Amino acid sequence: MNADSSYLRFSARICVLLFLATAAAAHQPITTKVTWNSELVRIFRKSCTACHTAGGTAFSLQTYEEARAWATAIRDEVLEKRMPPWPAAKGFGDFQNDRSLTPFEIELIVSWAEGGVPRGDPKHLPAASPRQSRPDPEPQPGHKSLSVQKALVLKQPVEALAVRPLASEGTPVEVRALRPDGSRETLVWIRSFQAQYPFTYWFRAPVALPRGTRVEVRGGQTARAQLYIHHRDTEITEN
Repeated sequence: MNADSSYLRFSARICVLLFLATAAAAHQPITTKVTWNSELVRIFRKSCTACHTAGGTAFSLQTYEEARAWATAIRDEVLEKRMPPWPAAKGFGDFQNDRSLTPFEIELIVSWAEGGVPRGDPKHLPAASPRQSRPDPEPQPGHKSLSVQKALVLKQPVEALAVRPLASEGTPVEVRALRPDGSRETLVWIRSFQAQYPFTYWFRAPVALPRGTRVEVRGGQTARAQLYIHHRDTEITEN
């Protein structure tokens, strides 16, 4: 048997296997009431398609066909909480740009992926928008950025709008506020900083920091942060 004949037989076997796999997927029994058109597309638009879009930083998940092809991998990633990326620890800070999934949303994704990945009724599919995920907020005129290398003491009261922690890869970093009355508040805590996800965390409501508040960054020699506040002539003292 010559090489060309062997190659043709091998190619034929691969084609048959691919056909059988496709046919099996096409006839996968539907065992869930969760569908792409009713539930999944809304979750993906909220938490995924800012990156997973045509021309984005990751493969597109905007359509049913695109998401269906990755259903098993999507299930595994959300169960391990690797996707969508949101390094901030729960319970510390309330952020308007939080893209993490709720336990209920994870349950819906798993049910869809394991239940036959049904498309659903077309009438339930929401209309597409030019940008399907809400963009993160950005600093606006009147906002001021304070650099915190280790710690600073505010000489004027401010309202914190957002915080952007930075640190060495894989190290924890915490930004916290110690108020003059003795109360402490962790503004954000990252258990393991990842340079590929240097998020700015925008508070759902401004955080009031009175005069004399000490803002600290903890987490090693390289830990630092940017604190975004309402613009005013704010004096600080680094310690």
